[in-house]
Amino acid sequence: MNKPLLSFALVGCLAFAGCTTERVVLLPSADGSQSAVVIRDASGEVLLNQPYAATKRRLAANAGYQSSPAEVKERFGDALAAQPARPQSYVLYFEAGGNVLTPESQAALANIRKEIAERAASEVMVIGHTDRVGNVEGNDKLSLKRAEGLRDLLIESGIPAGKMEVVGRGERDPLVQTADEVDEPKNRRVEISVR
Repeated sequence: MNKPLLSFALVGCLAFAGCTTERVVLLPSADGSQSAVVIRDASGEVLLNQPYAATKRRLAANAGYQSSPAEVKERFGDALAAQPARPQSYVLYFEAGGNVLTPESQAALANIRKEIAERAASEVMVIGHTDRVGNVEGNDKLSLKRAEGLRDLLIESGIPAGKMEVVGRGERDPLVQTADEVDEPKNRRVEISVR
């Protein structure tokens, strides 16, 4: 595999008169991507690589089985409800050479503001980027200006400034690799990460 698979698994432990039962259930990934987890112990290992694949260990022996959304809700509902919302990332794009959002990004901004405001305890990272047109120093300033402009729009909608961090990356982290002086719309962006 080229990259590690990230997974989210629930682990539950029940004790009955000295006998312990542990369950591990692999939950579906939020984005639908494949994930996996390996459960190892002295008796061997069990690979969980499908949504709701599970294992139950009782008296030091693992036994794989297929769980279900209903079982997860019944056994782990309270724990899942207590978790914070999963991190979200957004990308907004800009017109060439300035600090004006594309019409599509202007329309998306209202939804982003609402989603950030609805999170009880969020931290927001706003990262500005540019394409490779212009010099490095100018692009550093422009990327920071873009990020600060988005931060200010978020503050106007009620997001506390203390929850946000702003940085400009200039042309250093392009989405699309280009030669110098190439006008690439996907590189003129601000990424907003909410956790």
